[in-house]
Amino acid sequence: MSKGALLAAALGAATVALIVVGTIWPVPTARAYAGSESLRRSAATPEEAVQNLGEELRAQDWAKAYAGLANKAQFTELDFVHDVTGNYPSLRTYSSLGGFEVRSLHATENDAQIQLRFDWATVVGTLSETRDLHVIRDGDRWEAEWPIGARPSVPPQVIPVEYLRWDAINRGPGDDWGVQDVDAPTVRIVDMHPMQRAEGVVVLGEIMNEDVVPAYVSVTATLQRKDQSAIETESAFDKISHLLLPKQVTPFLIQFPGRSLSDVGSIRMTPTATLVSASADPVIEIDNQHLNPAPGASLSGQLINESGQVVNVAHVLGTLYDKSGQLVWVVDQYIGRALPPQTPVAFDIPIPEDLARKVSSERTVVSTYSFGGFL
Repeated sequence: MSKGALLAAALGAATVALIVVGTIWPVPTARAYAGSESLRRSAATPEEAVQNLGEELRAQDWAKAYAGLANKAQFTELDFVHDVTGNYPSLRTYSSLGGFEVRSLHATENDAQIQLRFDWATVVGTLSETRDLHVIRDGDRWEAEWPIGARPSVPPQVIPVEYLRWDAINRGPGDDWGVQDVDAPTVRIVDMHPMQRAEGVVVLGEIMNEDVVPAYVSVTATLQRKDQSAIETESAFDKISHLLLPKQVTPFLIQFPGRSLSDVGSIRMTPTATLVSASADPVIEIDNQHLNPAPGASLSGQLINESGQVVNVAHVLGTLYDKSGQLVWVVDQYIGRALPPQTPVAFDIPIPEDLARKVSSERTVVSTYSFGGFL
């Protein structure tokens, strides 16, 4: 037998042996991923019943999760799925359950209140959600009741469309326009100052579109030493409203983790703007805005989509000011679920406790995204 054939036979025998060993004595990790059934507990306690439900939702085993609910006769499996993932496409629709936490609130011999906290992993970070479940005893098992939410119902109506719209036509590869093209919009940083935070240096401010056309804006900051050499460059990613209509203002916040303001001699700011097509619709009304004081300081309110189209993603940006009008901080929150027309959707954005007592006023703006592009 040649050396190559001998090596092939040895590798084949070793592979078969490893398969046999793995089948007879599987490692704990393999057993954990053998299927969601192996992760199920006996449901002999309220906590175990809710733990099972969480594992089924993480595995997106909708049929099993629905079948184990105590109140499933009150709604269909499709209603249950929509209540978890959303009635319309949104951040929640395309997220996965990264983790969950079960916490007992109250328990008696035959029923209990259990809090189930979800951490949904999305493209913009983790979105948390909390559900309070009523769990009841059925013989030697416990079953959770799912708190199904009321689906918003908007009556048939005609909503007149009266809004400004800008369409941009740029020179294409085959167009003979010489070097001329549409000029980029004029934007200006109207406020900027750095702060030292525990996590590092933060540069925050506001930028305004001074032009008569819409602009897609971005802001870059470069920390420089006293000799003007660059320390680090970062840009505003999500703590900014990138699409600005004429004369609109957006806050921005740029983070430099691990940096110290004492090492910074100067900061070079670079705003950029690109002309884009845009419209002033959909109109999102911000209702019941309120600054909630410390402890537990937050900016809360409701968003009302006054258009006739569904907004798939909404991003709320709050600019916080002190009594003198000085910018104190920028907070933001992505709304996990879509905004149906004419339906209030609540938001509640935490404010850092050490800054909350400085805040006297706020200004809130909303960026929206619907399938097809920014609006």
